[in-house]
Amino acid sequence: MTERLEQFRNVVGGKRVESAGGQWIDSHDPYAGSAWAQVPRCTPDDVEAAVTAARNAFESPEWRDITPSARGKLLWKVADLIERDAERLARLEVRDNGKLFAEMHGQLRYIPEWYRYFGGLADKIEGSVIPTDKAQIFNYTLREPLGVVAAITPWNSPLLLLTWKLAAALAAGNTVVIKPSEHASVSTLAFAELFEEAGFPPGVVNTVTGFGAEIGDALVTHPKVAKVAFTGGDATGASVAAKAGEHIKHVSLELGGKSANIVFDDAPIDDAVRGAIAGIFAASGQTCIAGSRLLVQRSIQDEFVEKLVAFARSAKLGNPMDEDTNVGPVTTRQQLDTVLKYIDIGRSEGATCALGGGRPEGTELGDGWFVEPTIFTGVDNDMRIAQEEIFGPVLSVIPFDDEADALKKANQIAYGLAAGVWTQSMPRAIRMAARLEAGTVWVNTYRAVSYTSPFGGYKRSGLGRESGQKAIEEYLQTKSVWISCADGFSNPFVLR
Repeated sequence: MTERLEQFRNVVGGKRVESAGGQWIDSHDPYAGSAWAQVPRCTPDDVEAAVTAARNAFESPEWRDITPSARGKLLWKVADLIERDAERLARLEVRDNGKLFAEMHGQLRYIPEWYRYFGGLADKIEGSVIPTDKAQIFNYTLREPLGVVAAITPWNSPLLLLTWKLAAALAAGNTVVIKPSEHASVSTLAFAELFEEAGFPPGVVNTVTGFGAEIGDALVTHPKVAKVAFTGGDATGASVAAKAGEHIKHVSLELGGKSANIVFDDAPIDDAVRGAIAGIFAASGQTCIAGSRLLVQRSIQDEFVEKLVAFARSAKLGNPMDEDTNVGPVTTRQQLDTVLKYIDIGRSEGATCALGGGRPEGTELGDGWFVEPTIFTGVDNDMRIAQEEIFGPVLSVIPFDDEADALKKANQIAYGLAAGVWTQSMPRAIRMAARLEAGTVWVNTYRAVSYTSPFGGYKRSGLGRESGQKAIEEYLQTKSVWISCADGFSNPFVLR
């Protein structure tokens, strides 16, 4: 007898609901290679119900008239609940996307800080009094929420990347409909239940699960959705922006990357090797900020690659729940096939596979969707493996001659999400940071993020910023109010 899969339900208007069509989607455990849970397969009717619930909540006195300070305190309560449930939520994410428990648990313990930070900003949203050139006119501005926000999130770090949207949106006074990836929805559904427990009015936070092709358009184009906040691939992001643009909606996009991690010959080599490993093999390369292009100064290339390959070879693949596992599986079977296809492309382009290059063998890996940590040398900057986002544990090593050559190669890419620089020269670090076309530049570190610092991309890596004080601006609109202090009203046929 087939074991019945655990079923998780959406939250809409404060109620746990299945889909209108009664259908379900299997959620797969990437380590086991088999289904372990089910989430509702929603339809446009479910989108309609969720958006309507969010709009009703936005207009309700329970949310509309709450003071900003009280709104902030609700976010603080959510932070406490996330902290309480961090281990449970992390375990759900590992079952859903195969990333290491050590990383997911670390993220869940850190996520509460976003809600505390933006809870603290909730009552610091201020307008201003404008000293206009008009006599006897009092002019001031109000900063107001947009309305219903559609938050569309990916499968690689569902709750962290949701939080980057949700904390700021709620602090600003919006209501939200969350559409998680169909490949990793479970943790989001469990997470959404915490908002009711924290005391948020019904309908402020809602979820719809399902395939983008079936419900994505309905959500993005819904007339009651004021803003779409999307994280995912650049092709889908372009489609989202186009459809939202047809309806004159606010849009923020956090898209893909093909980040350059640049090592100069004066860098501490052992630290830079660890930084290169962190940039690409952490999270099995499934991060938008992955340092998948390793630019190494030609004078140290041989020594650096030798140490890099030795270090990467020692990485242990295995059960993502085990503390000593370094590299887990990729999240989906489709992504496994995509990564392996790019490895074949790298070979066909003439690059040398210095490490890995296929699926690993070992009984402890079972039927999991694993790819060996793979390093290509002899990579030209024009090769597809150097220009296209692979989203897996595949690293391209590209030599450069000097600072100018490094900048040229780093910036010759359609993306601009992040970059790393390894050098002991402070003047060089400052010059590189100024000239790299990327939204984030790390110097002598990699993959550092904070709730206090803005994050976002240049070029095809996106629009808008998440985290930091800049983020809350993405969820506000400005109203200008004019009040006459004059005794009468003069000629009505002229501009005042």
